[in-house]
Amino acid sequence: MKSNPLDDVSKAIIEQLQRDGRKSYAEIGKAVGLSEAAVRQRVQKLTDTGVVQVVAVTDPMQLGFYRQAMIGIRCSGDTRLIADRLSEIRAVDYVVLTAGSFDIMVEVVCESDDDLITLLNSQIRSLEGVVSTETFVYLKLKKQLYNWGTR
Repeated sequence: MKSNPLDDVSKAIIEQLQRDGRKSYAEIGKAVGLSEAAVRQRVQKLTDTGVVQVVAVTDPMQLGFYRQAMIGIRCSGDTRLIADRLSEIRAVDYVVLTAGSFDIMVEVVCESDDDLITLLNSQIRSLEGVVSTETFVYLKLKKQLYNWGTR
């Protein structure tokens, strides 16, 4: 596993952004003991290196995406290559290589059940190396947090 050690100040900046991604650099600076310019530089470095991604987290249902699901995929061959192809599918928002019953897990966001069926049959099950899938349809999202800190 590649290690990217962060100092305590960078971790504190990340924790501030996890609490409120719209917090100003000046406010973050006050909380962590740096100037606004120093915080801006650190956040830029954290985003440039891929440690941090600043995004708007949405409620898919309020945007017209009424079907979400997690799909467990069993594969033959190089799972990394299959994961790369799955990552290119627009409806797929999460791809992870796993150990256990499934080789890959993907989360999908679709407009309807019909869209989910089409996605499964036309884009996922048809990929070379996909042996089988099991779909876990989301009935209600109860918790989704991104403020777990840096530990």
